[in-house]
Amino acid sequence: MKKYMFAICLVGLFSLPAQAQIQEKEIKYSVDGSEFTGFLSFDDAIQGKRPGVLVVHEWWGHNTYARKRAVMLAKLGYTAFALDMYGSGKKAEHPKDAMAFMQAVTGNPDTMSSRFNAGLNILQNDKHTQSSNIAAIGYCMGGGIALNMARQGAALKGITVFHGGLAATTTAKEGDIKGKVLVLTGAADPFIPAEQVAAFEVEMKAAKVEYQLISYPSAKHSFTNPEADTFAERFGMPVAYDKSADTDSWKRMTKFLNEVLGNK
Repeated sequence: MKKYMFAICLVGLFSLPAQAQIQEKEIKYSVDGSEFTGFLSFDDAIQGKRPGVLVVHEWWGHNTYARKRAVMLAKLGYTAFALDMYGSGKKAEHPKDAMAFMQAVTGNPDTMSSRFNAGLNILQNDKHTQSSNIAAIGYCMGGGIALNMARQGAALKGITVFHGGLAATTTAKEGDIKGKVLVLTGAADPFIPAEQVAAFEVEMKAAKVEYQLISYPSAKHSFTNPEADTFAERFGMPVAYDKSADTDSWKRMTKFLNEVLGNK
């Protein structure tokens, strides 16, 4: 059985005017002897516990983008925790480093599972969270991880995948995935080809999973990240920000989370 040790470090209340009620906590925790740094956000104007949403970062690592999404979720009324899949300080500045970090996690199912579950446990045990009412969202690598953890039976009422890999490490069977699935992908994304999308749909239908799949015709990989255009220019990557797809996908996720978590 995996053992997790958690140490919470309050990094300070959100430094905005008094009427802003969004709070932030940086959380350092240990998984298998290594240190990780996550980020919790919630609205303290809300009384009692509320649904939780786990945020799984892109292959670049736990950075300001993942934290920004956690704050956005807190503004929607959730307790949001952006977990760390790589370890404290491991944030890639170059695709070669990102690839190495990613492969170290996704290439070892036990590593991926233990790190994901550590983050999930923190969110479940937070005093602001309804421990049995949790969903996960993931971007790129993070979307693929969230989906594969759902295939393994993770206690998630909903999974939202933003331009993430859909290939299965273990094909889901009926009853494996406990919640509903929303996939938001780009039809012009070379990393998520049409064949992979089609195989995902066959899998979900065979496993009798309730899912939605939205494909944006001209959207490329990383279409929700405003930095994607910079990555494309610096590294020659086939990625691009798409404001329309970003805005629409967030609206669809918001509606989806409201439905699966009952956060009206």
